Amino acid sequence: MPNSKRSPSDCGFPAGTLSVGEVAKRSGVAVSTLHFYETKGLIRSLRTEGNQRRYPRGVLRRVAVIKVAQRTGIPLASIQTALARLPDGRAPTADDWAELSRAWRAELDERILRLAQLRDQLDDCIGCGCLSLKTCPLRNPQDVLSGQGAGPRLLEPEAG
Repeated sequence: MPNSKRSPSDCGFPAGTLSVGEVAKRSGVAVSTLHFYETKGLIRSLRTEGNQRRYPRGVLRRVAVIKVAQRTGIPLASIQTALARLPDGRAPTADDWAELSRAWRAELDERILRLAQLRDQLDDCIGCGCLSLKTCPLRNPQDVLSGQGAGPRLLEPEAG
């Protein structure tokens, strides 16, 4: 009985590429997530004459980098900016990963520091319950906003 499977090149697909389903299965990421990554410019696909997506094999490494970065708390916008610096949207190399991780280290260290401070101040807030104390260690550290009245004040800069 002849093999009924056809090679990608027999179907009009570029050789050495993967379908969206194959990428999803091999990367453990949903097809919808791959489509989302593509709309955000994190990955790229080729299109067949029938408008089917085909991905170069290197997309598997890009997806892995995206997932690891997300698990460490790196925002998708930062991941997109970092991956956009790679030439021709290629798969990241070990050297690329070293550079990306160095760049993200300071961001992660800052986030860890803020979370540790929040954790350490959280018990002081539990008794209040409503965050309406004049001196709230979470929303008004060191009471720098007490001149504006009682209650929590946002410390994040206002969008301009």
